[in-house]
Amino acid sequence: HQDLSPKLFRSGIQILVMSELGHHQKAWLRRYFAREIFPALTPLAFDPAHPFPHISNLSFNLAVVVSDPQAGERFARVKISDVAPSLVRLPDESDLEADPEIGGEVQASNFVHVEEVVAANLDMLFPGIDVVAAYPFRITRDADLEIKDDEASDLLTSVEAQIEMRHWGSVVRLEIDHNMPDRIRDVLTRNLELEPFQVYTLDGPLNLAGLMELGAVERPDLKDRPYLPVVPPQLSRRERLFDTIRRQDVLLYHPYDSFVPVVDFIREAASDPDVLAIKQTLYRVGPNSPIVATLMEARENQKQVAVLLELKARFDEENNIAWARALEDEGVHVIYGVLGLKTHAKMCLVVRREADGIRCYVHMGTGNYNPVTSRIYTDLSYFTCNPDISADVSDLFNALTGYSDKGTYRRLLVAPRTMRQQIIARVEREIARHQEHGDGYIAFKMNALVDTECIQALYRASQAGVTIDLQVRGICCLSPGVPGVSETISVTSIVGRYLEHARIYFFRNGGDSEVFLGSADLMPRNLDRRVEVLFPVVPSRLRDTILRDILGVHLQDTVQAQRLLTHGQFEPFGGSPETDPLNSQQWLMQHWRGRGAAREG
Repeated sequence: HQDLSPKLFRSGIQILVMSELGHHQKAWLRRYFAREIFPALTPLAFDPAHPFPHISNLSFNLAVVVSDPQAGERFARVKISDVAPSLVRLPDESDLEADPEIGGEVQASNFVHVEEVVAANLDMLFPGIDVVAAYPFRITRDADLEIKDDEASDLLTSVEAQIEMRHWGSVVRLEIDHNMPDRIRDVLTRNLELEPFQVYTLDGPLNLAGLMELGAVERPDLKDRPYLPVVPPQLSRRERLFDTIRRQDVLLYHPYDSFVPVVDFIREAASDPDVLAIKQTLYRVGPNSPIVATLMEARENQKQVAVLLELKARFDEENNIAWARALEDEGVHVIYGVLGLKTHAKMCLVVRREADGIRCYVHMGTGNYNPVTSRIYTDLSYFTCNPDISADVSDLFNALTGYSDKGTYRRLLVAPRTMRQQIIARVEREIARHQEHGDGYIAFKMNALVDTECIQALYRASQAGVTIDLQVRGICCLSPGVPGVSETISVTSIVGRYLEHARIYFFRNGGDSEVFLGSADLMPRNLDRRVEVLFPVVPSRLRDTILRDILGVHLQDTVQAQRLLTHGQFEPFGGSPETDPLNSQQWLMQHWRGRGAAREG
């Protein structure tokens, strides 16, 4: 109401209500409704002869009130079919006046919400009955999978059964239009068995996700300029990736760097006659995954392939089940997960026979092996054949696929065993360093900060005088700037063109800096109920690059960054009047250019 709609209007794009339409536009919409929407609609009456209908999760509905001359006021539910667009595009009134039969392909910029179109033409669904009113509503059902791993003899079939139950999960939220009268709301809440606090009254469209359809409007002047991720020149040569990684560790920052080298790494391993085995974790891979297809090719090429495919990745369960069956059909060893835990770590291990013996190559990252999300999420990829890291990853895979009580690793921080303690120990080390030398500094970038013990450790560090910069995109349960508690802590959040998804943990450590990357946020679920990995960036040149060109740039953002205040509000960060505005994502699109893959020396 206050920002987006006025800007669209000033740009010539109108989202109209039926009362704003001309006669010809209403007639055109009625013909459109009869042809494109009406056939898929099914009105469901609710009365003593018709039980209250089942309402599916997140479906978009109209609560329809009709007046029957004999029975009085009656109630019905109409589900708006998913095949209908959320926004119906219609021609200008002047164009229709000249040609009433003009098609919808006219590139007009007028839109009407589909629920308005349906509500205006309900007389076609209820012929001979007076339609009094119609009110949009939507419900949300509990969609969490409740699987007791110790009682599931077959995790795959248990997850499949639970997915089917999602359609029948208890209702946890009802969203209604603010015009809905109390008597209609009471009918819904009573039959859905809801308490008043579970009802959300909204002044505006309930299906805001439908606004994504505006992206189809041909207005390049209103859109981000297309950005094509690039393959760093150092990786686009004819040299094999194994040769490059053997010479130096490589860091990629997606989407500024292309995800192609990650796919190429697995593809090269699948076809290399000297590769003996590939081991990989998969969490969210998406449909038509080139990663999964390449792993199946590797098995066809007689490689030993083991995949831990997490079936309990929320809302990706069906996709992952299909991939699990396809991989198993090709003879891949598929592990569905770890008893009682979700495996969220992102890692791939390639075992290769070379002239000087067996060597292991590792890819680890902060994001999923998903080429689609790699274009819109900011994530880091790290390639190495460091012997300690390779040995740790090998040990961890053995623990995931077999039986192991291994708690500590050479270089990796692994949850749920020791990650929290090792993070806190480094915070305490920074406190001790600051008390002696006065140069303590910590910088974290993550999706969420919730864990009580980690927050308390950061408070202790602040009370000791350590400077702490936190960039937390989402939930942050730490309060910065509290006198005597967190005065040296600043918290910012960046929400921009790309979703900030990378996790970076930096400890200055008196100049002998440590940088950890990985999949884990500081949340109890990550630290206690998931298999997570934070891995060190070993070469100092890459640590410096991360500190200067990633963390440093994001922490100086004055365009997209919001600063968290003591009592939980956010305000624009803004920076100082003496500095030029800095949009960190825009800066990286212009300046990153494969800095993490640059040649040493």
